[in-house]
Amino acid sequence: MTGGALAFCLIMVTGLVALIMANGLGFFWPGDIYRFTLKDGREIAGQLVEREQIPGSDTNVPGGLFRIKVKQANRDLYGTDFVWIDESAITKKDKPADAILIHRREWGDFIGVIVEVTDAGKSVAKGPQEGLKFLKSLLPQADATLAAIYAIEKGDIGQINYRQDALRLEIKKLEIKGEGARFKKAGIEAQIAELGKQYAIQSARIDELKKKQTANVKLTAAGGVEKELPLQTVVRVISPNTEGVIGKTLIYMERLWEFLSGDPREANTEGGVFPAIFGTVMLVLIMSVIVTPFGVVAAFYLREYAKQGTLVSIVRIAVNNLAGVPSIVFGVFGVGFFIYFVGGGLDRMFFPERLPAPTFGTGGILWASLTLALLTLPVVIVSTEEGLAQIPKGLREASLALGATKFETTWRVALPAALPSIMTGLILAMARAAGEVAPLMITGVVKLAPALPLDGYWPFVHLERKFMHLGFHIYDVGFQSPNVDAARPMVYTTTLLLLLIVVFLTLGAIMTRNRLRKKFAGSAV
Repeated sequence: MTGGALAFCLIMVTGLVALIMANGLGFFWPGDIYRFTLKDGREIAGQLVEREQIPGSDTNVPGGLFRIKVKQANRDLYGTDFVWIDESAITKKDKPADAILIHRREWGDFIGVIVEVTDAGKSVAKGPQEGLKFLKSLLPQADATLAAIYAIEKGDIGQINYRQDALRLEIKKLEIKGEGARFKKAGIEAQIAELGKQYAIQSARIDELKKKQTANVKLTAAGGVEKELPLQTVVRVISPNTEGVIGKTLIYMERLWEFLSGDPREANTEGGVFPAIFGTVMLVLIMSVIVTPFGVVAAFYLREYAKQGTLVSIVRIAVNNLAGVPSIVFGVFGVGFFIYFVGGGLDRMFFPERLPAPTFGTGGILWASLTLALLTLPVVIVSTEEGLAQIPKGLREASLALGATKFETTWRVALPAALPSIMTGLILAMARAAGEVAPLMITGVVKLAPALPLDGYWPFVHLERKFMHLGFHIYDVGFQSPNVDAARPMVYTTTLLLLLIVVFLTLGAIMTRNRLRKKFAGSAV
C-alpha cells in the first residue's frame, strides 16, 4: 500500500509538471499566421490556439462539429484578442506569406500586412517585403533611443530626484530639531535650486531624443482596416510564415531571455518577470538567514539545556501546533506586530521628518521575510530536534569526560553532527516560503514595484521597499487580469519558472547537506 501510494503521488506530480510544461514552454514559439475566409465574406487572420468540439453540437455529424480558437490580436481594433470560429463556417484557409506579427509595448500584439514605412512624414519603404526589411533595420536605432531615454530617466533624473528628496527631508529635520534651521536652510535650498537646473537640462535631453522618433509603419489588418503605429511602440517584428525552424528557434530564445531579464508590461501579461524573480530569491534568502539561527537556538535549548518536564512538553506541542496555523494568520500578525508596532516605532524614532509618509511602518521585504520566518520556524525547530535526538549519547559523554564544557560540547560536537538535519529543515522552509502568497499580500508584495530592493543608492539594500513575487504574480495574472485568455500562457510559464527556482534553491541546500553528511559520517547521524 505504501509503494502504491508513492507511485500514485509520483504519477500525479509528474502529470502536473508535464501539464505546466506543455502549456508554458510553447508560449514563446512564433506560431504561423492563418487567414480564414468565412461564408459571410469576413476575413479573420491570426494564430491557431485551440480546437475543440462544439458543446451540444449535432451528434449525427460524423465526428461531431468543431470550432477553433484564433488569436487575432489587434485588440485596439477588434476589442478582443481571441475569437472562436466554427469550422463549418470556414470556406478558405491559407497562410499569407506577407502577414507579420508585431509585439507592441501597449495594446498587445498586432497582426497585419505592411503597407508603408514613413519617417518624418516621408515614405521610405512601400510594400510588405521592402517595408519589413526597412522596419527591421530601423528597430535597433529605435531601441537604442528608448534605452537612452530610460537610462536618463532612471539614472541621471533618478539621482537628481533622490538628492532633492534627501535635501527636503534634511530641511524638515532641521525644522523639527530647531538647530540653526534659518542658517542651514538657505544653503540647502540653494542646492535644491541647482538640482532643479540639472533636472531641466536632463529633461531637455529627453525631449531631443523623443524628437528623433519620427518613424511610423502603416499596416492593413484583416478586413482592410488600416492602422499606423509609431516605431517606438514596436518591440519586435516577426514574419512567422516565412521563418524556418532555425529562425523560429532564435526568436524563441530571444523571447525567453526577455521573459527572464525584462520588466513586465501590459498589466504583467507581456514582457518579463525579472523584478519578481529578484524579489522571490531575495525574500527566500533573507528568510533563511533569519529563521536558521532562531530555529537552531530554540531546538538546542529545548533538547540540550531545558529541564525536561511538563513545561517543555507544552512548548513542543505549541511548536507542532504552530506549524498547522493558516498562513494568512501569520500575515495578520506580521501586519499588526512588525509593520504597525515595530515599523511604526522605528519611523517615530529615526524617521520623524518623513511622517506621515511611512518608511518602515508599511509593508516591505523585511517584514515579509520576518513573517515567513515565523511561518517556517516550527519546521526548523522540529527538524533540528530530530537530528539532536539521533546523536549517540556516548559522543556527548566522551566530550565531557575529556574536560569540555557544556557549551563546548554543544558547539563542537552536537552542532556539527546535527547540521544535516538543520539543512533538511532549511530545505523544507525554503520550499514552503517560496510558494507562499497569502501572508505576502498584506506585508509588502505589490503588482508592480517601482524599484528593486537593491540598487546603487545608499544604503544599497533597501529592506523597507515593497517588492514583486512570482507567486503573487501568478495570482495577479491568473485571477486579476482583464484579459484572461492572453494571460493564461503567462500563468503557466511563470509557474514553471517558480518551480525551477524552488528546485535550484533546494538542490543547492541538498548538495550542502550531503557534503556535511559525508564529513560527519563518523558521528552515526
